[in-house]
Amino acid sequence: MRVPLSWLREYVDLPAGESGRDVAARLVRAGLEVETVEQIGADLKGPLVVGEVLSIEELPGFKKPIRHCYVNVGDANGTGEPQEIVCGATNFAVGDKVVVVLPGAVLPGPFPIAARQTYGHTSAGMICSARELGMGDDHNGIIVLESHHEPGTDAIELLELVDEVLDIAVTPDRGYCLSMRGVAREAAAAYGLPLADPALLDVPPANSYGYLVKVADPAGCDRFVARTVTGIEPNAQSPIWLQRRLQKSGIRPISLTVDITNYVMLEVGQPLHAYDRERVDGPILVRRAEEGETLTTLDGVERKLSAEDLLICDNSGPIGLAGVMGGASTEILDPAAGPGTTEVVIEAAHFDPVTIARSAKRHKLPSEASKRFERGVDPEAARAAAQRAVDLLVLIAGGTAEAGVTDIAAPHPLRTIAIAAELPDRVAGTEYGRETVTRRLQEIGCTVVGADVLEVTPPSWRPDLTDPYDLAEEVIRLEGYDNVPARMPTVPPGRGLTEAQRFHRRTGVALAGAGYVEVNNYPFVGQAALDALGFEPDDERRRTVTLVNPLNDEEPSLRTSLLPGLLGALRRNVGRGNTDLALFELGTVFLPRAEPKVAPRLPVDRRPTDEELAALDAALPDQPRRVAVALAGERLPSGWWGKGGAASWADAVEAARTVAAAANAELTVRQAQRAPWHPGRCAELAVGDRVVGYAGELHPRVIKALNLPERTSVMELDLDLLFADGGRRVSGPAVSSYPVATQDVALIVDAAVPAAEVEAALRQGAGELLESIRLFDVFTGEQAGEGKKSLAYSLRFRAADRTLTADEASAARESAVAAASARTGAVLRGA
Repeated sequence: MRVPLSWLREYVDLPAGESGRDVAARLVRAGLEVETVEQIGADLKGPLVVGEVLSIEELPGFKKPIRHCYVNVGDANGTGEPQEIVCGATNFAVGDKVVVVLPGAVLPGPFPIAARQTYGHTSAGMICSARELGMGDDHNGIIVLESHHEPGTDAIELLELVDEVLDIAVTPDRGYCLSMRGVAREAAAAYGLPLADPALLDVPPANSYGYLVKVADPAGCDRFVARTVTGIEPNAQSPIWLQRRLQKSGIRPISLTVDITNYVMLEVGQPLHAYDRERVDGPILVRRAEEGETLTTLDGVERKLSAEDLLICDNSGPIGLAGVMGGASTEILDPAAGPGTTEVVIEAAHFDPVTIARSAKRHKLPSEASKRFERGVDPEAARAAAQRAVDLLVLIAGGTAEAGVTDIAAPHPLRTIAIAAELPDRVAGTEYGRETVTRRLQEIGCTVVGADVLEVTPPSWRPDLTDPYDLAEEVIRLEGYDNVPARMPTVPPGRGLTEAQRFHRRTGVALAGAGYVEVNNYPFVGQAALDALGFEPDDERRRTVTLVNPLNDEEPSLRTSLLPGLLGALRRNVGRGNTDLALFELGTVFLPRAEPKVAPRLPVDRRPTDEELAALDAALPDQPRRVAVALAGERLPSGWWGKGGAASWADAVEAARTVAAAANAELTVRQAQRAPWHPGRCAELAVGDRVVGYAGELHPRVIKALNLPERTSVMELDLDLLFADGGRRVSGPAVSSYPVATQDVALIVDAAVPAAEVEAALRQGAGELLESIRLFDVFTGEQAGEGKKSLAYSLRFRAADRTLTADEASAARESAVAAASARTGAVLRGA
């Protein structure tokens, strides 16, 4: 919301010396977010005056129109003689009043003005356009003023070119501040000054001869005010003061009727819409859309409507998308393109915020009106806003207000909140007192009665005030958050991190130590990402929790895997030239429960009971914690020392072993097939009989669909399953003073026998003397035999209390080979 300081002073008598920054500081202290204070016309310097065009000479022989003019600027040039000016604009004629900047002046930019020779004539100044004066982006022609302005009049003051504008970021709970009325109320409370409320108008009561309106959906539209104005002068122009206030507020002037509706919206906060009465066919009807209906909106786009859309209709069908945008069939006519509009029907209605928000989002049609309706508009302001628009049309456009007043209003029961007078004191930890609490609540428009317990009726423009703590917050913010004392809370002694938390930290540290870089991605996913990963239609990872109000329509669901976000981060890094990558992410996924439940609304005035918390947990999706890695490019860098090594599926498996080591868990690796991995390069990761994850190289189709580097490898592991047996203390390796005995063994097994199974057999047969085992070679070929493979292991034996003899080491090796032979059919190579 852009708030011109000159306009704000109309409703609050601010101190004369207060600058925009001073006002911004007060509003920030009261809880508003003032992002910037724009100094309009700060570098503007006169003389800048009104001029009357006396003569125009067209200069031929140039590629563009050039006009040599004499302009009467009164005594502003010090001589009273006409000013000689060369101008390229053609939208003015002899006798028009224009804005002239004289030599010595400085326009915004800064752009100094001086007399100069051009096109064979002297140009002592310039006739200005709106853009040259910093009034807007319109550069199609110069400004033509109303005829009653005298030559030589100061145009800086006339056009209000010097001002300060506060740009306020209005949060969703403060929709009333999307108006001068709302911001003025906050400023009045911040300064302790009275407010001149622009909505306090004398409004005639509803009667039976107003424009006929029917509301078929009172839940979507609980108030509809209609007023009619006839005899409007179609060629009437918006006065300068109205145009300038709109421009400073960020709205482009269009035509008088439309400008007035926009002006009242900014002033009071109630969006209005004006219909050309002659183009409205019969009574107005408010109803929901029917499937298949269409509406061409004011932007010229034909829109297919949904059954949830709320419409404004007449006998011909839809004429407006309620609260969002009007229809082209009843728009106010431009007098330049025809006879123009002379009779209008003013609509001031109150619509359901959720309905308007969904319609605006569904049609991708945000508007100034929808922005206000979806945050909550004062339903009691409709009558005053309509009256204000009628008054301006009568005053400026020469119209006549018809006596008929339509006001359809659904009953609104008063909301009363009981609040203990000392509640703000207890919340803030300071003492305000009942009088201060009562005064502050009255300043925001509440009606307050009572002593120790106050019965508070919030104003109609504050739908966000529903709870005693909302009222306490209002008192605290108006008294100043900086006046709330800072006291350190008494913290009870804790028990430190849980074993699961320690494990999660160890996991991150271990992967970082292995050369991985942690990333954090948004937990949102769309069907396109799941399709690209090659998930089958019946894959459980396609069952997602869908958000009612997603941040991005293309990603409306919560993730069931870390891979979509992680691979997206990898792709973005590759696109920015980072080709050698090793990324990891720790985070939760969201798995829908078999029987979804509705979450209860927990109280805020007490601690929820165990039953309420249990019901809340039961309504939430399962959220297991996982870790995933992604690798691309070189794992070992190339350099002067030689060629490096490319990342492969083996590195992804090794990352899983690193995580398992952090949990002190023994990981079993065996071949598997699962999307999105390559069917021949996918490893299933298990702890005992429990599958905890998968690792390997991505399928080529997935790599192509996601535009990833070739041979990209990933791993995803369920940390909760990995840690399901509880915390097991991780101990450092035992350091022995006795030497190690190393024995190598090469075994021939069937090609289908997993290496992990052979390793498990060797480990079991070797007994307690085995310190470690490592697979260092896999060989297939004629020497191994058809359908066979050779697995070479390095076995390290050591005793904790003595030096092993050669016979002991050999016996342990033979025992290991015997166990492998019995379980897997392994045969010593060369035997």
